[in-house]
Amino acid sequence: MREKYLESCMKVAIIDDAQLNVTLLQHLVRKLPECEPVCFTDPVAALAWCLENEPDLVVVDYMMPKLSGVELTEKFRVRYPDVPVLMVTANHETELRHQALQIGVTDFLNKPLDNAEFVARAKNMLALRASHKKLADRAVWLADEVRKATEQIVAQERETIFCLAKAAEYRDPETGAHILRMAHYSHHIARVMGLPVEQQDLLLEAAPMHDIGKVGTPDLILLKPGKLTDMEFVIMKQHAEIGYEVLSASSSPLLQVAAEIARTHHEKFDGSGYPRGLAGEAIPLFGRIVAVADVFDALTSERPYKKAWSIEQSTQLLIDGKGKHFDPVCVDAFLADWGDVMEIKQRFVDDEIEIRDRTLG
Repeated sequence: MREKYLESCMKVAIIDDAQLNVTLLQHLVRKLPECEPVCFTDPVAALAWCLENEPDLVVVDYMMPKLSGVELTEKFRVRYPDVPVLMVTANHETELRHQALQIGVTDFLNKPLDNAEFVARAKNMLALRASHKKLADRAVWLADEVRKATEQIVAQERETIFCLAKAAEYRDPETGAHILRMAHYSHHIARVMGLPVEQQDLLLEAAPMHDIGKVGTPDLILLKPGKLTDMEFVIMKQHAEIGYEVLSASSSPLLQVAAEIARTHHEKFDGSGYPRGLAGEAIPLFGRIVAVADVFDALTSERPYKKAWSIEQSTQLLIDGKGKHFDPVCVDAFLADWGDVMEIKQRFVDDEIEIRDRTLG
């Protein structure tokens, strides 16, 4: 019971080098509701305790050996700028009061103390302190509610991306496992390049949308088993802009990034790609990363219209394409931790990925 009371009551630090004064102040503080006095005659020990325990009110004498009330308050204020400090002094000099107020003393009482005045002022300061703590607790509560709401929004964004990706997969001969592999390959590249973890995770979540624009590609072209004609390829290339238009209509930061990826992952480092013929670092970094991940997985995956390339052939194409099709930095990052690449390839196997079980986690 004693411990529970101490947790709920307000802590009042009483600091005076004269034991008689401490005893009087302790007696007065005990008259205040739900207050526990903590008494010191050594200001150095008092400061150490205050810095560790955050009292709700500090009652401090001005004139003390080793550490004056002003010096103690100044050091205390560095850690706790909002805790009220009531200074007791026999000095009536205006300059002293101005100095004390400037370093953070909240109020003064003159010696000899008027007991009723002390109780009234202490009550007022503790009431203000209680209000401040209540506001601080509410701020923490609001921050937690904002965090929960934000997590819900992010979850809804992920669900939206999942649904869009699944819609595209129903029309696209590429598999859901391809989407998972290339997303994780992209994450792998970003990790090796040293991008912040937040950027790595953002890329992992946005990359599956890279080909969403294929929902606007006619079936005769999208599902054609043979090579596309020049005219058909012109129509196929439109999926990059279509994907951008679909995704950029959202104000979601995640979908905005997905829109950028959809539009730029077919650009080539030498400027010969599409849809805008961007070159070098004019191509957004995420687009350059996804270009490597997407091509490697497309090459190493079997499709109705082609056989899978070997790992050696596919990696050689990436190496040969450095500075032409691909950003050399992204290719080097992809090849740097080969064990991770193979683990991703083995983890997401086409025949083992069911639509209902797809996840980026």
